[in-house]
Amino acid sequence: MPTDNRPLSPHLQIYRPQWTSVLSISHRVAGVANSVGSLLVIYWLVSLASGPDAFARAQGVLGSWLGMIILFLFTLGLFYHLCNGIRHLFWDAGKGFDLETAQRSGMAAAGGAVVLTLLLWIVVFATMGGA
Repeated sequence: MPTDNRPLSPHLQIYRPQWTSVLSISHRVAGVANSVGSLLVIYWLVSLASGPDAFARAQGVLGSWLGMIILFLFTLGLFYHLCNGIRHLFWDAGKGFDLETAQRSGMAAAGGAVVLTLLLWIVVFATMGGA
């Protein structure tokens, strides 16, 4: 029996990325990123409980331009995971499996995440007075 040097299953080097596969991978990445981002929330809460000096340091870190970018991406990841999770609930009910609906629901999940993130940040900055 000859031995082939072929892969046993399809992989990313063979197939070009499709919208649905990119969304699936993004959903997994967002889930992991949300776990890591939760550590930032824990850091902030612990600093809040640790006193004014620790809280001021945490606010300085998270309020810096890099901290704000990380928080923005964390918010985007949360909303994307939420919107895509709702999409998965419909799939669990047996709805939306045809290619056109899967692509549209994926675009809606990605677009919804961007819109919700921007709305939240606009509301937060308006409430804080832009500080």
